[in-house]
Amino acid sequence: MKVAVLGAGYVGLVSGACFADFGHVVTCVDTDAGKIEALRRGRVPIFEPGLEDLVARNVGARRLFFSTDLREAVAKAEVVFIAVGTPARHGDGHADLTYVYQAARDVAAVMSGFKVVVTKSTVPVGTGDEVERVIRSVRPDADVAVVSNPEFLREGAAISDFKRPDRIVVGTDDARAEAVMRELYRPLYLNQAPILVTSRRTAELTKYAGNAFLATKITFINEIAALCEQVGADVQDVARGIGLDNRIGSKFLHAGPGYGGSCFPKDTAALIRTAREAGSPVRIVETVLAVNEARKAAMAEKVIAACGGSVAGLTIAVLGLTFKPNTDDMRDAPSLVILPALQAAGARLRAYDPEGREAAAQLLPDVDFADDPYACLEGADALVIITEWDAFRALDLERVKSLLSEPIVVDLRNIYQPELMARHGFRYVGVGRGTPSGDSSPPTDSTQPVAAKERV
Repeated sequence: MKVAVLGAGYVGLVSGACFADFGHVVTCVDTDAGKIEALRRGRVPIFEPGLEDLVARNVGARRLFFSTDLREAVAKAEVVFIAVGTPARHGDGHADLTYVYQAARDVAAVMSGFKVVVTKSTVPVGTGDEVERVIRSVRPDADVAVVSNPEFLREGAAISDFKRPDRIVVGTDDARAEAVMRELYRPLYLNQAPILVTSRRTAELTKYAGNAFLATKITFINEIAALCEQVGADVQDVARGIGLDNRIGSKFLHAGPGYGGSCFPKDTAALIRTAREAGSPVRIVETVLAVNEARKAAMAEKVIAACGGSVAGLTIAVLGLTFKPNTDDMRDAPSLVILPALQAAGARLRAYDPEGREAAAQLLPDVDFADDPYACLEGADALVIITEWDAFRALDLERVKSLLSEPIVVDLRNIYQPELMARHGFRYVGVGRGTPSGDSSPPTDSTQPVAAKERV
């Protein structure tokens, strides 16, 4: 099949490259001529494992093309995907649909014959109705079916998610469009990926509901982690204990500094706005959003407490800045709250991230950036781990201790074992690994160095 994808950002580029790898002929269209030229030269503007090779392979096979010419791409296509950005609108948190509606107008102006126009961007309920209205306002005679086909891609694992999805949601009541979408996804038949065909509005809400539920799981375990710190329980064992219940499941039960990224913050905010406008507020999601923001701020206080109650004049080494590993995405990353709070408390900051340095430098002024983890640690008064990159999971602990001025490690992702860190002589602070107030007994063999009691 011939496919046009409007928007060569994260969703559009991954989707276009994967469809091309299925054997379809795909043209990704973007108004940014510099981005298109870079893609033609094989330069992928985002970091996503495997994407650069996937793009190069399909460009070489002449199944994947990049263009600024919307007219030509739409004219050839049987399916046109709208995969432009829907950032949070300033002031009210609603999704900004400016680019979506402009894309609809642009497609309407150049289309001919029957077209299936698919909204891949994450959009509030009812957006598909408005996209159809926009198209028909420009072309009253348009033979078009507007479909919702939300994406469920995790940054860092997007290619695997696209090729081996849990489900494919298609929102349409048009039989012709359903047939086209089934043919488009036919290469996934052997993977037995279920195609769920729903109404358009149901598909739109499914995306928001899914992200809100996952954000809720993260926020729930973070609140349990805070409780664990007060009562002397271990949140990782609690998470295992409840995650083995198949009604709950183990995924998204990893305590940390709060969720971030391009999806959960803006999608929960947009769902809250949609629900309020519909007169049916989602109180749980409202609480999730508020608790998550407070969580990020509390992590700075955790670092300050670990350093004895003040970081004024101290140098803090920070490993990991992006909102999660295997991406260069800094959007709503916890580091964007934690680092400025430490600076406001008087700390000097030195940071290292394997992929996020360029983006972080634009957002975090007065931070020194190191070229590797050990250079980041040299002479620092404490180490803070914010993002759980694989490169940080097996650090040479003897070397780490020798480089730090003080053996203080604040591990906001629990990638190290408290007993191991105690044996190496660190004052180690994790998340949700508390000691009951007033209990000074050692957590491990009393002959081994004991980590300082966590202060929260």
